[in-house]
This record gives sequence, structure tokens and C-alpha cells, in this order.
Amino acid sequence: MMQWIEDAPYLVTYLFFFLGAMIRANTTYWIGRSIAAGVKQTRFQRVLRGPIYLKSQALLARWGVFAVPLSFLTVGVQTAVNATAGITRMPLRRYLPAVIVGCLIWALVYTTVGLAFIYAWIALDWPWLVGIVLLVALVLWLILRRRKRARRVIGPEEIK
Repeated sequence: MMQWIEDAPYLVTYLFFFLGAMIRANTTYWIGRSIAAGVKQTRFQRVLRGPIYLKSQALLARWGVFAVPLSFLTVGVQTAVNATAGITRMPLRRYLPAVIVGCLIWALVYTTVGLAFIYAWIALDWPWLVGIVLLVALVLWLILRRRKRARRVIGPEEIK
């Protein structure tokens, strides 16, 4: 871990993580907003119909502006929700307060529980082993998922 984070006062570390989250979330929002119109007429439109974006659209549809700060408490949905907010052109007067609250929450979680988890992970003598096992599990899961999708599209009798 970066030594300066360990040595920095809590408020400095908190502000560092808050600003990092703000930059990432707003960049994702603006990327989503800027490509929304252009992507609709290309082959990349399928990305906007993928499971993560459909999940984030459902979250936005159900919770509205509250989905943005709530997404900062999840893993894997946060970026999709911010991009979806941009793609759907959520007004800035609603998005900015919501993303500020989400980033404040994220920075709080990360500077407390998150850093403690990372320090515990680093203190282990064998984290690389766990990392390799997780990587192999992820690759296996992706392969099986891809096969399952192929069976749904083609049909199980056509796959050899």
C-alpha cells in the first residue's frame, strides 16, 4: 500500500478517496451521456442491452435518483448505474447531489472497513495463492456462462 496513505491523517485519506470516487463516477456519467446517441445506430448497441445495464436500468427505474448513492454500496453495479444515468440523460441537478452523497458514503466505507480489509490481506503470507484461485474460478465461471448462453441461442442439440 502507498506509505503516504498510512501516514496521512484520516481526513486527508477520506478526501483522497472521495475525490477519486467523484472523478470516476462523473467521468462514467459523461462517457455514458456522450455516447448514448451515437451507440444506438452501431453494433455496440447490444452492450446497452447487457445484463449489468439492464439491472442498473431497473434499479434506476425503481429507485430513481436514489439508485445512484445506493449503487455505491454495491460491487459491480456502481459503474453501470452511473453510465446508465448518463445514457438516460439524468439531469445534473438530480445527479450531482446523488453522486456526492454516494461518494461520501463510498469514501467512508473505504477509509474504514475497506482499508482494514486491504491491510489484513497484505499481512497474509499467501494472498497470491488466494488471488490465483479466485482468478481461475472467475475464468471457469466465464467459460461456463458463455457455453450456457451459446446453448440458449443455438440450442443444445446443435452444440458438439
